[in-house]
Amino acid sequence: MSLPRSTRVDSKSVIRIMGIDPGLLRTGYACIELHFNGATKIVEAGILKLSPKKTVASRLCDLDEDLAALIKELHPDRVAVEQVFAHTKHVRTAIIMAHARGVILLAIARAGLPLREIAPATIKSAVAGNGQATKRQMQLAVAAQCGLAKPPSPADVADAIAIALADARRVR
Repeated sequence: MSLPRSTRVDSKSVIRIMGIDPGLLRTGYACIELHFNGATKIVEAGILKLSPKKTVASRLCDLDEDLAALIKELHPDRVAVEQVFAHTKHVRTAIIMAHARGVILLAIARAGLPLREIAPATIKSAVAGNGQATKRQMQLAVAAQCGLAKPPSPADVADAIAIALADARRVR
């Protein structure tokens, strides 16, 4: 039996969303599956560690290679990345993170994946209900929403999961 066009169901009932928390020493990543019945499942989450002994240029090359391999392995349908957060007390940190973000955005564009950049306060509000949530509050909120026995650690992993979850709320 054929359904009318307006009620046809897409053959894909799951969307894979990768969340990335940029960093030049540790980049958090998470890949979640968003099922159209509302369920969310973590496929994989972790960190890409970059050597502090290497030059910035070498670390950026490593990040590019590692992220390209991860995208190839996990096959996300879309990617969400945290926007640069610039605070007047931490300008250098924002500039360094921007280097990593540039490489991450390039890897996503090369893979031809849809991208959403999300502000930190928007991520915190979507996941913890408070745009000023602390790292610990975010870890606890992610653990509760994903049914984890303990909060993800380090915080970069929890942040990457939260970024993916924030994007999933928009996709729903």
